[in-house]
Amino acid sequence: MRNAILTICLAAAVVGSLACDEVFAEERAAVTEVRIDSVPPMVYDPSIKRPLVQMAILLDTSGSMSGLIDQARAELWAIVNEFIYARSGGVAPEVQVALYEYGKSSIPSKAGYIRQIVGLTTDLDKVSEELFALKTNGGSEYCGWVIKEATANLEWSDSPEDLKVIFIAGNEPFTQGPVDYRKSCKAAIGKNIVVNTIHCGVESAGLDGQWDMGAKLADGRYLCINHNKKTVHIAAPQDKEIMELSSRLNDTYIVYGTAGRFGYERQMAQDGNAAGLSSEAAIQRSLAKSSSNYRNDHWDLVDALAQDNMKLGQLKEEELPENMRKMSDDERKGYIESKRKERAEIQQKIQELNDKRKTYVAAEMKKQQQKDGVTLGSAILQAVREQANKRNFKFVEPEKKAEDKIQETEADK
Repeated sequence: MRNAILTICLAAAVVGSLACDEVFAEERAAVTEVRIDSVPPMVYDPSIKRPLVQMAILLDTSGSMSGLIDQARAELWAIVNEFIYARSGGVAPEVQVALYEYGKSSIPSKAGYIRQIVGLTTDLDKVSEELFALKTNGGSEYCGWVIKEATANLEWSDSPEDLKVIFIAGNEPFTQGPVDYRKSCKAAIGKNIVVNTIHCGVESAGLDGQWDMGAKLADGRYLCINHNKKTVHIAAPQDKEIMELSSRLNDTYIVYGTAGRFGYERQMAQDGNAAGLSSEAAIQRSLAKSSSNYRNDHWDLVDALAQDNMKLGQLKEEELPENMRKMSDDERKGYIESKRKERAEIQQKIQELNDKRKTYVAAEMKKQQQKDGVTLGSAILQAVREQANKRNFKFVEPEKKAEDKIQETEADK
C-alpha cells in the first residue's frame, strides 16, 4: 500500500531550481566549490557538532500572493537540498527553517497582521504541511514589523560561524506600517542575521518601495521575482528510479509512541502534496529524504536511536509497532539495525543517481536556454550560496566522469 501511494504520489536536482542555475551561472561560478570523485552520504552522527544553517522565510499572504505560496510549496525541498553538498570544517550542516506569514487581514491588527507559522525547526514535513495549509486574503503588509518579530522571537544561534538569514517576499512598499524597517534591519544584522528582500514584481516598483534599502542595511541581497511563474521540470532518465527508491525509503521507518502513526501519515501526505504540485517538486522531496537533513526522531525509531536521544528499553510494549511487541530485546535491536542499513543503502543509491541527474539536467538546460523569470526558490538559492560562502561553507561537487563530460560537450554543439 505504501509503495502504491508513493508511486502515484524545490532546477537541477540538488543544486536548486532550473532558473537559478541558468540565470545566475556566473555568480555561482564565483562560489567556492571542491571537486571530489563522489559526494559522501550525509550520515547523522550525534557525536559531531554540526554547523547550523538557519533560514526564516517571511511570506506575504495577502490576496495577490497565491503564486508566491505555490512557489514556496514547490521549492522548499530544492532550497533544503542546496546544503546536501555544503561543508563547514568538513562537516555537513544542520538546516533549520522557520516560516512567518504577514499581510493577511484575518490575523489581528494588534499583532501587525503577522503570524509565526513554524519556529526554527528540522521537522521539514511540518514546514511543508503548513505551507500547503496556507491561504491568502487581503491585508496590510508591514515588512519592518515582521522582520522585527522574526529577529526577536526565533531561537537564533549565537555562533558567528553559523549562517543565519531572513528572506522576506512581498509586493507592497517596504515602508508600510508603524515599525521602521531601517531599525528592524539594523537590529537583525546586529545579531549577524542577514536580511534578503525579494520583491514580487518589476524591479522599478521594488526600488520605489525601498526593498533594496532593506537588504543594503542588513548585508543582504535585493532580488526581484516573477511570483506567478510555474516551476520548470526537465525529465531525466534517473527520475523513475529515484521515485521508486523514495517509495522504498518509507518502508524503512519504524513508528513508535503516540506520535508515530501521525508522523508517518504526515510523511505520506507530504509525498503526495509534492507529487501533486509537479514532477520537480516530487524529485526534490525524494532527494531531501535521502539526506541527513530529513530526520524524524520524534516518531521513527531508526532516527531516534541513531541520535542517541532515547533508549529502546525506555519504551513500553504498547508504544512499539505491533510486529515488534513479541520480539526479544536482541531481535528488536537486530530489526532496527536492518532497517537502518537498508535506509542508508537506499539513500546512497539516490545520491548516486542524483549526481548523474544533475549532469543530465545541466546539459538539457543549455539546449533549452532556460532563462525566463526568477522564482522564489531561485532567488533564495542565488543569495544563500553566496552568503554561506562568506561563513566559510564550501560546496562539494562530484567530479565529472568521462561520459558526463561527453554529454556536456554534445549539449554545447
